[in-house]
Amino acid sequence: MPRRFVDLSIYLENDVISDPPGFAPKIDYVKHDASVEQIASFFPGLKAADLPDAQGWAVEYVQLCTHNGTHLDAPYHYHPTMDDKLGGKRRAITIDEVPLEWCFAPGVKLDFRHFEDGYVVTADDVRQELGRIGHDLQPLEIVVVNTRAGSRYGQPDFVSSGCGMGYEATMYLLERGVRLTGTDGWSWDAPFVHTASKYAKSRDASLIWEGHKAGRDIGYCHLEKLHNLEALPAHGFYISCFPHKVRGASAGWTRAVAIFDDALMPPASMS
Repeated sequence: MPRRFVDLSIYLENDVISDPPGFAPKIDYVKHDASVEQIASFFPGLKAADLPDAQGWAVEYVQLCTHNGTHLDAPYHYHPTMDDKLGGKRRAITIDEVPLEWCFAPGVKLDFRHFEDGYVVTADDVRQELGRIGHDLQPLEIVVVNTRAGSRYGQPDFVSSGCGMGYEATMYLLERGVRLTGTDGWSWDAPFVHTASKYAKSRDASLIWEGHKAGRDIGYCHLEKLHNLEALPAHGFYISCFPHKVRGASAGWTRAVAIFDDALMPPASMS
C-alpha cells in the first residue's frame, strides 16, 4: 500500500493573519529579471543578455520570528529550567537539543472543536476524549488537539479563536510519557485575550500561560499553528515534525506532516 501524506503546516506568507500585529513574517521576493546584478557580482562584466532569456535566479529575503508559521516550541521557551517533578529541575533544552525520537512517532488527535473560544481544557476533558476515541496513551506518542481555531486561520479572529490546554490537561499527557503535543491554535494555551479578561478579575497570575508552564515540571515540546487536523482520524498515523536546527533557540520552524502507512504502525496494542 502506498504511503499517504497530509500536510499539517501553514504557509509562511505575507498579508495573511497568522500572528498578532507586529509579529507577522515578512518576505521580500527577488524575481529572475531583478537578480542579474547579484549574479554579475560573482562574474564581472556579465550582462543580462548573456544569460538564457535574460533571466537570473529567484531568491527571497525573509524576516522571521522562530515562532512564525508552523513551529515547534522547545522547553527553553517556557522557562529556564524543566523536569522539576522528574527528580529535580535541570536546564531547559533548546530547540537544537530536542531528541529526534520525540519528533517522529504515532499521532493521536483529540477533537476539541466543540469547546468555546477561551475555554481551558481540563484533565477530565482529555480523559473523556480518549475514552470516546477508545485510545490508551503510550509513551512518546504525539498528541495534537483540533480546536475551532483551525477553521479561522487567516481570518481577523484567528489569534483569539479556539480553546487552550490548561496545566492539568497538559500534565495528564506528560505524566503518561507524551513529550510532544500540538494545536491548530496560535498558542497551546487559551488565547491571551480571554486569559487577560480572567486575570483582570481575579489577579491570579497562575492562569497566565499555565499549559506552557507545565514544562517546568516535565520538559516537553509542542507544535503551534498546525493545519488540516480535521482531515485526520483519531489515530492510525505517524507525525513527522523535525524542527529547524537554530542554535540555542526557543523554537524552530517545521514542515509537520501526517503519514499513513501500515508498515510504519506499531502493533495494535500500541495504537
